[in-house]
Order: sequence, then C-alpha cells, then structure tokens
Amino acid sequence: MEKQLEWTMHLDDTYYMNVFGKRMPVVFTHGKGVYLFSSEDKKYLDMIGGIAVSSLGHAHPRLVRAVCTQARKFIHCSNYFYIEKQAELARKLCDLGFADRVFLCNSGAEANEGAIKLARGYFYRQGAPRPKIVSADRSFHGRTMTTIAATGQEKMRTPFEPLMPGVVHVPYNDIDALKKEVDKTTCAVIIEMVQGESGVYPADLSYIRAIRSICDSTGALLIADEVQTGVARTGTFFAYEQYGITPDILTLAKGLAGGVPIGAVLSTQEASTGFLPGDHGSTFGGNPLACTAALAVLDEVDRKNLVGKAKSTGAFLVKKLRLLARKHEIIEEIRGAGLLIGISLKKPVAVALKKKCFEAGLLIGSVGDQVIRLAPPLILTRAQAASFITTFDAVLTESGSTI
Repeated sequence: MEKQLEWTMHLDDTYYMNVFGKRMPVVFTHGKGVYLFSSEDKKYLDMIGGIAVSSLGHAHPRLVRAVCTQARKFIHCSNYFYIEKQAELARKLCDLGFADRVFLCNSGAEANEGAIKLARGYFYRQGAPRPKIVSADRSFHGRTMTTIAATGQEKMRTPFEPLMPGVVHVPYNDIDALKKEVDKTTCAVIIEMVQGESGVYPADLSYIRAIRSICDSTGALLIADEVQTGVARTGTFFAYEQYGITPDILTLAKGLAGGVPIGAVLSTQEASTGFLPGDHGSTFGGNPLACTAALAVLDEVDRKNLVGKAKSTGAFLVKKLRLLARKHEIIEEIRGAGLLIGISLKKPVAVALKKKCFEAGLLIGSVGDQVIRLAPPLILTRAQAASFITTFDAVLTESGSTI
C-alpha cells in the first residue's frame, strides 16, 4: 500500500501542474460518514469536508443510490432539451428562499462569473449600462479572470493583470467606505456573509443591512456570494437569513451536490431580465447527474434537519474550542457560524499544526499561516465533535513550544 502512495506521488510530481504545491502524503481509497481511509489503512476524521463540499459526508447511502440510479439511465444531455431533474432542482432552490429564477453551472467561480455578468446585463438591457462592481478587501470569489478581479486579495490578482476593469475594493465591515464607492454607476455589490478564504470573518449585522439599504437607494444589485456559506453550512439554509435581508442575486456551489460538481445562480425575476436567450449558457451545467445529486442532498438536509444540526453542533464546537483557548495560549480567537469555524492563532504556525493534526488522524484546513479552518460534513455528531476536541487538545499539548 505504501507503493501505491509513492507511485501516485511520482505521477503527480511528473505530470500534474504544480498549483497545489506539496500535498499531504496520503492517498484515500474510500470514506464512510465523516471518516476517510487511506491506502495504508489509516482512519481520518474529516473536519474540512472537501472544503465545505461533502455535506453528507462520504459514501452516504442516499446520495450514492441517487447518483448510481441516474448514471444507469444517462449522465448528460444537451441543454437544447428539457431536463426533468434540472427543472425540479430550480423549483426546489426557489422554494427555499427569495429567488424566482435559477441558472445552473459547474462551480462557485462559474456561479460568481454568471452573477456579475447578469448584473451588468441587467443595466445594459435597461438602456443605462453601469460598469462598476464593488467588492470587499480579503474577499474570495473564484479563480477565473473575472472572479479574481472581484477577489479582494492582491496576491491573487497581480500575476494575471490586466484584469476585467470596473471593480473597486473597499474594507470589509466598513460602512463609510461602502457609502463612498456605491453610486449610480454601480451595477452590483458582491459580498460574502462570512469571508472563508481569508480566515473565516463573519460580516457585521449592521454592515450587511447597510449594503442592502445603499443598494436600494442607488439602484445597485446586491450579490450574495454563498458558495461556501450556503446549503445549511452556517446554521440557516442561506447565511443571508441571519441578517434579515434578501439579495437580488445569490450564488451557490460547494455543498449543494455533496461532492458532485455544481454551481447555481439564483435571482429575483427582475434581476433575471439581465439575460436574454443566447446571452449565457453551459455545456455541462444542470446535467441530470449533478441535479439528481443536488436533489438528494437537499432532501436529506430537510429530512434530517441538517440546518438545525449544523447550528447546534457548530455551537458545541465553538464552546469547546473557546475552553481550549483558555488552556492553550497559542489560540487567539474562535470565529465563524454553524459548521464554518476559524481558529485564529497567535503565531504563524497554522500549516505546522495542520500537519501535526494530520499525523494524529485529523483532517483540517489552514488559511494563510495563522488560521485553522473547520468545515466538516453537516452530519457530524456531537460525539464526533467531542472526539475531535479531545484529539486536537492532545495535539496542542504534545506540540507545546515546538510549533
């Protein structure tokens, strides 16, 4: 089995573009629930969930059945034709929140790209084009040329300039800065309710409500990027529900189909008029397999009350982590919502700590060098969360001054 790992690493080093750097030395062969198992027969508690993707964990019977049943029928057909599961998923997503219309694609970056394009198209179709997009510093909206333009992290933008023009970045949670930039030339404000890729920073209630008010007064559209926070992740189905507002456009991806690639743009009827027939499309988007998987996930989220579970298990984890912070000086702050949690550290040792946890059978994420990110499957039980806390405590104790 060790040879399997060595051979895979050799192939990766030889043929795969080095965009991920040196990965963790493991090949997973299968999973069950919140656990993954390696080629060396080691069991790992998955507390990152494919980065908020594996909503139902691994090899969930309902999701596996749905995907296999659909695959036996057919996996793909063109969007030239009506697709039953696509139409059902669109209706389901509209029923869950504010939206009247849905477009389905393949990823979060595609969803955000589509949302920005829709916002610009909306004003063009009105005969009064607006070029400006306002985004936030530290934000992350994807890796396409348009979405890195919207991303508020210079290190991600600079190597690929010139980017799409018209994007302005303002400090996150700064209402005054927002008021100065959002005006009658602004087609949209794009915002994350919780900034995940920069360290799990939730937006202030007053900030999100101010965005809604400013958009209303200027006519700009509000795009909620819920690629990471949607599908029950933060303890409500959509994170915007916790702020008492509704967006004009919203994007989903990651956890929507439990690991099968999918993305979605949701919008009001009014905002959807930014696209006319032929303005947008996708070869793979909304294919029967992905839509079937998403419907299975949404059904399970509803049947097992995974929204409430994410809220209660997340609160349990935060409480226990804050107790650990009293014991371990390295922990500075615990942030997040539901089962999207950031552990801020006082020293730049996040990567080293992640490796220590890996050796102890825990899979966690690191953001930069001072934040640990947790985004486990929504099915995580309190007992499993407690097991994580026990092991994480032991890793911190054992590491001591070595990290």
